[in-house]
Amino acid sequence: MVELQALTAGAAEHAEPTAFGLAAPGWIALAMLAVIAILLWKRVPMLIAGMLDKRIAEIRAQLDQASQLRAEAEALKAEYEAKSAQAGAEAEALIAHAREESALIATRAEADAAAVIERRTKMAEDKIAAAERAAIAEVRARAVDAATGAAAAIIAEKHGAAADKPIVDKTIAGLGRVN
Repeated sequence: MVELQALTAGAAEHAEPTAFGLAAPGWIALAMLAVIAILLWKRVPMLIAGMLDKRIAEIRAQLDQASQLRAEAEALKAEYEAKSAQAGAEAEALIAHAREESALIATRAEADAAAVIERRTKMAEDKIAAAERAAIAEVRARAVDAATGAAAAIIAEKHGAAADKPIVDKTIAGLGRVN
């Protein structure tokens, strides 16, 4: 082991390899600069910025469209709320009108019922009056029949053929004269 130590202690430090005077980290830095130069020369950052700007414009357009849709939705909502309020007012007006009409119909029905009762009462009174007239006429007819029967019976009893002869002769004599 002593030998190994002597070799390592006496040996010179190892030098890094270089090419054209540049070590490995220098070449890496140079390669990076070359890549960046090529990217700049081919306008890659501008292309990336352009794509980002395009995407930003698309997002803005979508946001504008969403804002416009929201405004339209709010306008539609307001319109339908107004229509709903108007429909509610119309419904209230229809209900009030229906109540007025029902009150008017009830008043008419009461008036019509009173008129019908009055007509029926008059018809009943007319029927009663007609029945009274018919009863009176029937009583008169029976009275006339009874009086005629009684008179006939009295005449038949008190008048004979001899009493009738002068009356019949007088009546026949009166037929020949003109009044």
